[in-house]
Amino acid sequence: MRTFAATLVVLGAMALPATALAQDHTGYRQIATGDYARAERSLASQLKAYPERPELMLNLAAVYRHTDRQQQARAAYEAVLAQPNVLMDLSGEKTAWSHNLARAGLGKLVGVQLSSR
Repeated sequence: MRTFAATLVVLGAMALPATALAQDHTGYRQIATGDYARAERSLASQLKAYPERPELMLNLAAVYRHTDRQQQARAAYEAVLAQPNVLMDLSGEKTAWSHNLARAGLGKLVGVQLSSR
């Protein structure tokens, strides 16, 4: 099992220590302060180098969601679901599975219709 250290804002992760924020490559600071354009640029750059990192795709999906780009957010969450499910370290000594975070993000999108059997 792979574990990722992640700074996710998808579910409103707790504040990070200053040392972690100083080395933020996940767009966390920018998203937390509402600087979505800068977060998107940072995340796009990081994704070119590390396309397999779910924390980057999840945060990019959050940027899309906050900037009313529901289809792009949905595609980003679905891209996470297409990758292996990995346990991710969140701030505050919490963990979550990448697929659970992506599903939670999908559930927050406007116009999402869920069906069950």
